[in-house]
Amino acid sequence: MTKEQNPATPETAGPRPRRLTYAAVLTALEGLGLAAGGLWVLVLGLAGDPDDRQQAVTLGVTLVALALLPLLAARGLFAQRSWSRGPSVITQIMALPVAYSLLQADSIAIPAGIAIAVVAVTTLVLLINPATTQALGIRGPGRAQDQEQKQKQ
Repeated sequence: MTKEQNPATPETAGPRPRRLTYAAVLTALEGLGLAAGGLWVLVLGLAGDPDDRQQAVTLGVTLVALALLPLLAARGLFAQRSWSRGPSVITQIMALPVAYSLLQADSIAIPAGIAIAVVAVTTLVLLINPATTQALGIRGPGRAQDQEQKQKQ
């Protein structure tokens, strides 16, 4: 399939910038963390003595299912697919309120909140970096029309 047939392939295909690789790794780590947390809650819900077994199992399954979004986004970022930036950005935006709520807790959850916040903000910065957007073949608003006009001339 050529670049004209596959719009997900960046026009400036080349080596993946380190920033994009770092964003993909951080996104994958978030996905793995969600999956591990989901499996942990699921196992505790099934093997332990939770207050509400159905609620624990539902939460575990939900966390494992939610882990698919950042894991698929990380795979797309590694492959330099333009569609992958959106799901990764959404994951980071969803992580920020989680980090904030953990920071409000008066417990051992505070370091986890700090780690989640740092990873989310760092990944957002890496994803909006011009080198990353160029490597993914993402053009800004209006630039697609400019490109089409130049091709017609």
